[in-house]
Amino acid sequence: MTAYEQALAEFAPVLGLETHVELGTASKMFCGCATTFGAEPNTQVCPVCLGLPGALPVVNEKAVESTIRIGLALHCTIATWCRFARKNYFYPDMPKNFQTSQYDEPLCVDGHLDVEVDGEVVRVEIERVHLEEDTGKTLHVGGATGRITGASHSLVDYNRAGIPLVEIVTRPVAGTGVRAAAVAKAYVTELRDLLRGLDVSDVRMEQGSMRCDVNTSLHRAGEPWGTRTETKNVNSLRSVERAVRSEVERQAEVLRRGERVVQETRHFSEATGATSPGRVKDDAADYRYFPEPDLVPVAPDPAWVAALRAALPAPPSVRRKQLVAQLGLSDLDAQAMVNAGVLDVVLATVEAGAPAAEARNWWLGALAQRANETGVEPAELPVTPAQVARVVALVAEGTLNAGLARQVLDGVLAGEGEPDDVVAARGLAVVSDTGALGEAVDAALAAHPDVADKVRGGKVQAVGALVGAVMRATRGQADAATVRALLLERLGVEG
Repeated sequence: MTAYEQALAEFAPVLGLETHVELGTASKMFCGCATTFGAEPNTQVCPVCLGLPGALPVVNEKAVESTIRIGLALHCTIATWCRFARKNYFYPDMPKNFQTSQYDEPLCVDGHLDVEVDGEVVRVEIERVHLEEDTGKTLHVGGATGRITGASHSLVDYNRAGIPLVEIVTRPVAGTGVRAAAVAKAYVTELRDLLRGLDVSDVRMEQGSMRCDVNTSLHRAGEPWGTRTETKNVNSLRSVERAVRSEVERQAEVLRRGERVVQETRHFSEATGATSPGRVKDDAADYRYFPEPDLVPVAPDPAWVAALRAALPAPPSVRRKQLVAQLGLSDLDAQAMVNAGVLDVVLATVEAGAPAAEARNWWLGALAQRANETGVEPAELPVTPAQVARVVALVAEGTLNAGLARQVLDGVLAGEGEPDDVVAARGLAVVSDTGALGEAVDAALAAHPDVADKVRGGKVQAVGALVGAVMRATRGQADAATVRALLLERLGVEG
């Protein structure tokens, strides 16, 4: 029995998940500044998002629409009237020293999301979905870890300050037992897929456009719920699961010693898989909320909300079942993809134009291997289903072979652009021109006369060694079928 399983044999867990999602709007929440990821620091700012005196905010309509669509997809009630509030606290990367958010009057309330774990459906109830603005980003410089400990100085980038941010808050999730960590991961996975299907965010956890705060507490059966901790800004599906496991094991040890769990924020280490203390957790009263005086209330027109509801796409769970049936996948194939966390990206790759078998092979093969090497889920790799489908198409049309296709995906994963850009920049297209290949073929024959004699003597299968020599000489860019045909022609042998 693992330490995690032993802890949950003694204590019952209660989870709570707060997921922050940057919306994919062209401009910020209360001003017209761009939201492009990766721009030069402090180049996408203005008096409004810098909180300069006299600058007045205006609500981004597209952000309100996206939030309503999220709320509807999560079966929430949409408020007929709501307003923003000021949440007061000091962080150096928050230029106004308050965050414009929603407090007691959120836009969406009382929803749910069903997730499947070990063949059983678990309903996670949603307390609220509300809009707010993101903070800036502090960069700690001079240390080895990128954290403030050991840094010589810190820099602040306000490009992210003011980007529309949706917070999705669950009600406490109890009764999950030993499946607690798996439920947490399944919930964030399903939520991410739902948001991607709505096209409201790119949900790139590795870039911070989706991040999760994981609340965990333990109690003995029959006793009141325990004190919770909040593990902040967990940025991968794998880490959500690991953060729950770590906190369960740590809190169980604290309680066994007869000590008290401190209500605090904690930080999760990807390297160690453990959490460390942050700060004592504030309660709502500590933020001194009060209505934002510079913004009018938001009152969505019921007819508009009804139109948004009618246009919602099918939820991920329904779409999965439809596509699995449509593609004729076996239950075994579907389960293998579910277990590997690639079913949705495989289906998205098929929707982007790739044959089902090719999509399955790439995500369960080379891409799953790369994900394992980098410690992330396959779906969190910096490559989209559309990009994988394009690589498959390039192979089908003969521009790439399997080896070159892997190199192209390596380039995409390294941030070198779209597949066609990588092919052009790296010069990776297959060479099938017989004139261009003739020199390499002649060189292989001259270098391996013994193999050439075997082929002439009737051992045609030995030509494979010569094909390999040409492939190596051309860095894998030769078309293998063309090379084989040329070799047999040179040797005067029927293929």
